[in-house]
Amino acid sequence: MDLLPILATLRRHRISAGLIVLEVALTCAIVTNALHLIQTRVQALATDSGLAESEIAVLNLRGSKPQPPERTAAIVAEDLARLRALPGIKAATVANQIAYGNNSNSSGVSLDPDSKGLRIGAAQYAADDQMLPTFGLKLLEGRNFTPDEVLDGFQVFSVPDPKIGQLIINKVMADKLFPGRSALGQTVYIFGSSPSTVIGVVETLTHTQLQRARGNDAGAAMILPLRGGGSYILRADPGQLDKQIKAATAVLEEGDRGRVVTQAKPLTEMRAAFYAQDRAMAWLMGGVCVALLLVTAMGIVGLASFWVQQRTRMIGTRRALGATEVQILRYFQLENLLLTTTGILIGLAGAAALSQLLMQSYELPRLPWVYLPAGAVALWLLGQAAVWVPARRAARLSPVAALRS
Repeated sequence: MDLLPILATLRRHRISAGLIVLEVALTCAIVTNALHLIQTRVQALATDSGLAESEIAVLNLRGSKPQPPERTAAIVAEDLARLRALPGIKAATVANQIAYGNNSNSSGVSLDPDSKGLRIGAAQYAADDQMLPTFGLKLLEGRNFTPDEVLDGFQVFSVPDPKIGQLIINKVMADKLFPGRSALGQTVYIFGSSPSTVIGVVETLTHTQLQRARGNDAGAAMILPLRGGGSYILRADPGQLDKQIKAATAVLEEGDRGRVVTQAKPLTEMRAAFYAQDRAMAWLMGGVCVALLLVTAMGIVGLASFWVQQRTRMIGTRRALGATEVQILRYFQLENLLLTTTGILIGLAGAAALSQLLMQSYELPRLPWVYLPAGAVALWLLGQAAVWVPARRAARLSPVAALRS
């Protein structure tokens, strides 16, 4: 039986064997967690914002002089009228925030005025009745705001107890506040003791920072019918976005000679910039995985080649005593399997500990258990593939040549 001679040989080469075990363990612990990080980044890159991203552009203005709040609504209305009149523009609005932007507005929402019951945090969007068609949001139930329901934001918040009669929420918020029942017609409390009635539920509307918004309230969002300042959002016909961005820029700057459009970007470009760090991290982690696997494979090949050279006479003796090529090949493969398995067992424990550390330090999700057997199988296959060439070379040694060396 090959097992006892293998164990005896490994005891005589503790340092070399220990280095391979340590290398496999480190690779297992790091690669499994790195692959998990890559998977989370890839999931982030595929996050659905719920918007018609390829048709949307965001424009920001800098005025020549500050305008009084009571004048802002009139200026915005004039600008939107000119934008909506442009050929090729499907819809346009002014919103306080949008996905991939720099603004992040949220508010607490409760089911009773004293906030003693269920209370969650939700991303707070504020725009007129054209936000839904401009963003490309899909209503699951209910209706959109009517023009007469849209309020002036400055006037609403100029009193101690703001009153906003209607709001639209997303499905995530509806499921959290009203599980198992329709949210339509239900009342919620946002800014004080005045209730707001849910008149519509949209399928997908995310926080502006998408998956970066964490906690139990992550994903909840609402739309308030408020006009005021913010970013100009326009939606163009397919394939017309770049042309309409130029036209919209000219319209906004013509309205007041002192105004300058400081940003005019397609939403797809903003998305690419928003996820640049996630994309770079995914590539970096992928490079780390490949490098570690290559180093581990090279270490196994190097050690196996060294041991074949050292055991040339032993191989020749075994061949002279009748050992076949298959038996010699199996000897080295079994030896590598023992080393790799030991390293994998240590590495799996290390992977779980590293995952726990990442969870506590960086609020990362727990390493799924499926990564552990997948990593073990990958390293077993890597070890067998790496040892194959030197093992095959040892199996083909001529008994006479081996004994003369």
